[in-house]
Amino acid sequence: MANFFNDNPDLKFHLQHPLMKKIVALKERDYAEKDLFDYAPIDFEDAMDSYEKVLEVVGEVCGDIIAENAESVDAQGPKLVNDGVEYADGTKENIEALVNAGLMGITLPRKYNGLNFSVVPYIMAADVVSRADAGFVNIWGLQDCAETINEFASDDQKERFLTRVTQGETMAMDLTEPDAGSDLQAVMLKATYNEEEDQWYLNGVKRFITNGDGMISLVLARTEQGTSDGRGLSMFIYDKNRGGMTVRRIENKMGIKGSPTCELVFKNAPAEIVGARRMGLIKYVMALMNGARLGIGAQSVGVSEAAFREALAYAKERRQFGKAIIEFPAVYEMLSLMKAKLDASRTLLYETARFVDVYKTYMHISDERTLEKDERNEMKVYQRKADLLTPLLKGMASEYCNQNAYDAVQIHGGSGFMKDYPVERIYRDARITSIYEGTTQLQVVAAIRGVTTGGYLNLMRDYEAEELRADLVPMRRTLIMMTDEYEETVNDVVRRKDNEYTDFHARRMVEMAGNIIMSYLLLLDAQRDPVYKKTAKVYLEFGKSENHKRADFIYNFDVDDLAKYKFEA
Repeated sequence: MANFFNDNPDLKFHLQHPLMKKIVALKERDYAEKDLFDYAPIDFEDAMDSYEKVLEVVGEVCGDIIAENAESVDAQGPKLVNDGVEYADGTKENIEALVNAGLMGITLPRKYNGLNFSVVPYIMAADVVSRADAGFVNIWGLQDCAETINEFASDDQKERFLTRVTQGETMAMDLTEPDAGSDLQAVMLKATYNEEEDQWYLNGVKRFITNGDGMISLVLARTEQGTSDGRGLSMFIYDKNRGGMTVRRIENKMGIKGSPTCELVFKNAPAEIVGARRMGLIKYVMALMNGARLGIGAQSVGVSEAAFREALAYAKERRQFGKAIIEFPAVYEMLSLMKAKLDASRTLLYETARFVDVYKTYMHISDERTLEKDERNEMKVYQRKADLLTPLLKGMASEYCNQNAYDAVQIHGGSGFMKDYPVERIYRDARITSIYEGTTQLQVVAAIRGVTTGGYLNLMRDYEAEELRADLVPMRRTLIMMTDEYEETVNDVVRRKDNEYTDFHARRMVEMAGNIIMSYLLLLDAQRDPVYKKTAKVYLEFGKSENHKRADFIYNFDVDDLAKYKFEA
């Protein structure tokens, strides 16, 4: 009987981070609900015990049910029945198991029957579910949409919809359209208001919608007719029970086949506006997308974990030339780098989640009372850090996820190309992580400001100042040299004051920042537990080599060299 939480000490390590004491106290408002709900914690230890017990349940369901169903779900997939989605049999079983275990609405307030957990254990649950089946997490994990309702909807809307989510109803976010993919400003699905009925109606088409036939959907639509940019868009809640929307087709995808990706048609579909008009993209979708990108970071880490475990197990059992292939340097080097990339992705994931936890909780507290000056300042600091790390996490973790899946197949050799082994499915599932919720290239666009304004450099200097054991100091010296190299490289690009030149080198500079920050985080993990020292060393050597290569490319590059990379439009 596998338990995907208990068998992974890395998860418990990150759950026990020192900042969790502050996070939990803020989330629980200093444990104010202990007399209102019998399952509310009385103190920090009680809260952490609840976190672990719930994560153990998640781990058990994942190991015994979701992982066992993954191959059959991949083979069967969802199908279109009567203009709606019918899940694969295994998906139905998965949903039932998680609903019965009370694992919907994990982060939602207790007054809506949620568990009121912080972001960290929720993201940890997503990490675990993704390891079991990357496609299924796209159905279960869309309860993220409920957080947007909790942040911006009216009290009446929260009461009506959030209680349904905690009871197990699935969700979707309907953003993209045939002519509006990454460029959401181009969304044209029309929302019209009928004054006599006091009712909004939606008309148009949405495409590439994950779990598009969910019971409750957040829909981005154009309320201001005659507009063509983001200022004319508003956010709506669509309730499937009210009708007006049909599923035109389910996309036939490379991977995550258990997750239905739909094309939707809205015909006079009644809907409710969320918050203020014209703020749909500018405010609400930005919050929704940041949450989704954190979720894809968790999915990427979970898939990386699955890939690494399959590769390690195969390398130990597969024998060639009289010995297990794990004994060959060509193989154990690949495995050590896979583990380093996995650990680096995971430590960045939970650092980001902690930053999000603090600022989001302060934001909710500000709806209840006026924040003190030091609280407002602290909220801004953590929000700034979360904004810096979110695109970095999504970009780096998803790329490493793809690389680890690739290497897992490679270690399996010809067997990895066959459907007899899970790595074939893992490889296909991994590919989407660097595409949806903003491609890696778009994450670079979001992250480059942290490069050019010095945001990442300041973060590096903060980590540099942390206390370390004597045996870790040499690694910090290496990181200081890497930071100096990074700073010089960035200055060399920025001083040219050429936006095209900066954009051309943006990915290289963002990746350099990522390698340094992730190395620092691994170093700080090693400070807390020496077991991470080995991984920190491997990743540091890898990052140093990669950064020097990028710095050398930029140093020897000239503005005039851009011309040879261009193609005719």
